[in-house]
Amino acid sequence: MTDDLFDLTAPWADQLNAGTREQDAAGAFPHDKWKILQETGLLRAHFAPEFGGADHGLTATMRALEGLGYVSRDAGLSFSASTQIVSVGVPLQRFASWELKERYLPKIMSGESITAHAITEQSGGSDAMNLATTARREGDHYVVSGDKVFITNAPVADLFLLYVRTGKPGPLGLTTLLVEAGTPGLTVGPAMDKIGLRTSPVGTLAFDELRVPVSQRVGQEGAGFLVLDYVMKREVLFGFSITLGEMTRRLEETIAFARERRQFGHPIGSYQSISHKIADMKMRVETARKWLADTGAKVEAGEDASLDLAATKTIVSEANVQTALDAVQIHGGRGVLTEHGIERDLRNSIAGTIYSGTSEIQRNRIATLLGLRPTGIPS
Repeated sequence: MTDDLFDLTAPWADQLNAGTREQDAAGAFPHDKWKILQETGLLRAHFAPEFGGADHGLTATMRALEGLGYVSRDAGLSFSASTQIVSVGVPLQRFASWELKERYLPKIMSGESITAHAITEQSGGSDAMNLATTARREGDHYVVSGDKVFITNAPVADLFLLYVRTGKPGPLGLTTLLVEAGTPGLTVGPAMDKIGLRTSPVGTLAFDELRVPVSQRVGQEGAGFLVLDYVMKREVLFGFSITLGEMTRRLEETIAFARERRQFGHPIGSYQSISHKIADMKMRVETARKWLADTGAKVEAGEDASLDLAATKTIVSEANVQTALDAVQIHGGRGVLTEHGIERDLRNSIAGTIYSGTSEIQRNRIATLLGLRPTGIPS
């Protein structure tokens, strides 16, 4: 790796961490910290220089996001930052017309425009091939009807990439459309309260005869599955690189606590029940690191990484939950107090086994790739 960007956001650590406990309790998007992220250059890392980007590759950008996870205790802000890069910027750079790139990429990279991608529906969940939201062609416009739910950044977003059905259910029936907030026919719901990642707002979208110019299409009509597949690979790699940084910091802090905290005349880390938990934490962190590094290298090289991505997502998300549980247990009473942020790590970890494809879906994918074809999953 030639570009080690791990320390890219480190100089802004104090500013990124100020008021995290209070903002988490309020469930409010930290606009002040978003401005700080804009200063760091993180949002420009992965994009082309002709639009103002830093032109770093996939694995270098993963390293920068790992550093953000290590530095920032505001996991919600970090999650929104990853979504900002992946949701609209990545597919625009890969699939959009030059005119769309020129118009929108500079604002996405600067952070001036906050972005969201709208895939999930109330009835669809993980079944992205059978979306109920439709778009019919009327001359030079698509007319969109339907709704979306659990959309990260939706309540604060300026740009949305909509995944809609323009044909029969299935991979050839999806199309992606770029829509600005405030467009007539688009209604954005309020932020939804949730257990963790509370500073990363999630909301609903409703489309009532929303008219979108054909020129706002990203990719060809019917190519939405290609866009989705490209995006989801990077969503897993970028988002869970942040998770790796968070787990690494958590491990270091737990080791330090186990050395300092004394019970019955000895540091608690000298007791096998504690030291074995920490050993397990270390193994989970390093396993996650290896899977992310190997899978990222495969994707960057253009190799087939379908099984690797499913395994990486499952391994890292489940390791995050378990290491957070272990940290709470080892810290004892401190672990359950909001003052110390340890319980917040646990709350933030829970959704990782659900978003970007649940652990159950990932295991189904692995089984299918092994030729087992689980019941209910199309071959």
